[in-house]
Amino acid sequence: MTRSRIDWQDLLFGLFLAAVAAGTLIATRKLVVGHAADMGAGYMPRAVALGLLGFGLFFCVRGVRRAAVAIDAVQLRPLLAVLGAVGVFVLTAERLGLAVAAVVTVILASFATREGRLRESLPFALALSAAAVLLFVKVLALPVPVWPR
Repeated sequence: MTRSRIDWQDLLFGLFLAAVAAGTLIATRKLVVGHAADMGAGYMPRAVALGLLGFGLFFCVRGVRRAAVAIDAVQLRPLLAVLGAVGVFVLTAERLGLAVAAVVTVILASFATREGRLRESLPFALALSAAAVLLFVKVLALPVPVWPR
């Protein structure tokens, strides 16, 4: 691999983080912000977006200031597995419920690596699903269906 004057991985990652932060700031521009003692609907999204923007700028500066190895070729297996898992979660969470959709999502995401094994992924998926149900349904009391209708 050839050396580059710019660390493209850091620079592109920083630009991605900055773009996500900018999109969030634009999308939440009409929400009431409030303050720490009386938070409005836009308080946390903007706080997280500003933190994300800070990290994005950090990586952009770091990417421009140091040389690095060129970016490796894109690997399709992890890209498709993770995108597919997220897509399946979005499409099934309402119909199958949080518990089942979370298990399916984690198992699909485990195909991102060749080392992923179902006997290892399934217990992790079940534990993560249980944690998601506890957090979102029990602790936060969100009206999320847990099981298929």
